[in-house]
Amino acid sequence: MSFPHFDEPQTVLHPLDLIERAVEANGWAFERSERDELNLSVAGRWSDHHFSFCWREDLKSLHLSSAFDMRITEGVRRQNIADLLMVVNAKLWIGHFDLWPQDGTVIFRHAMIFPDAEASAAQCEALLNLALEACEHYYPAFQFVLWGGKTAEEAVAAAVLECQGQA
Repeated sequence: MSFPHFDEPQTVLHPLDLIERAVEANGWAFERSERDELNLSVAGRWSDHHFSFCWREDLKSLHLSSAFDMRITEGVRRQNIADLLMVVNAKLWIGHFDLWPQDGTVIFRHAMIFPDAEASAAQCEALLNLALEACEHYYPAFQFVLWGGKTAEEAVAAAVLECQGQA
């Protein structure tokens, strides 16, 4: 099978332009501070989520991060959160949670590489949906450890109820 050849130049959209379209379609508040940065807020079930997207031209990479509005201080709770991070990250296929050492912030992070610098709208929207789902899914577990004094295993068991069978 052969494909027709067109001499017209194809416009490659900036990956953040694609994210911006998805964000606008959902009616979410956002700010495009620079060409390679986009910040947005999404109301979740447990809290508002603030996402930051950064495009690195030199790496042809789109990085996403979302910080939870909670600070983990030194001591037992910090170790309990670190234990929770290990349990949660083992369950994630894509992306991961970090504990930012400078200020004790819990952050979800993920990056996608686009070697040809051609991101699709579906890829960018999937990245955003993945991050929102992970943050919504595991936010209660972090709260159970911080405020409920639960262990990592107890917090995940209480926060992540897996449905079994059929209704």
